[in-house]
Amino acid sequence: QLQLTMSEKNELTRSLEMVQNQLQEKESEIKREISEYKDRLLQAEKEHQDALTEANRKNEIKIEACHEKISSLEHFIRSQKLEIEHLKSNKEQLNNSLKEANQALGELLKTKVR
Repeated sequence: QLQLTMSEKNELTRSLEMVQNQLQEKESEIKREISEYKDRLLQAEKEHQDALTEANRKNEIKIEACHEKISSLEHFIRSQKLEIEHLKSNKEQLNNSLKEANQALGELLKTKVR
């Protein structure tokens, strides 16, 4: 009976060791997979951050170009407004000169008719 019990105990001990070894192997495999997933996640996060940084850089360049374009257009509009004011002033001076010339011509015509 003791020999049978000892034999069963040895068999159970071997089975337990096999199960423990299998568990350790499975644990090692799971830890390795977790490590791989973490590495892949870190790589994906780095790529995402790099893409985001590049997109932000390009957007900043576009924004700066738009600011420069707006500034240029504002300057152009100011110069056009000044030109319009100048042309209005010239038109008024020409109208006044034309009016004076017409009055003088009218006076000359009256003088000639007499």
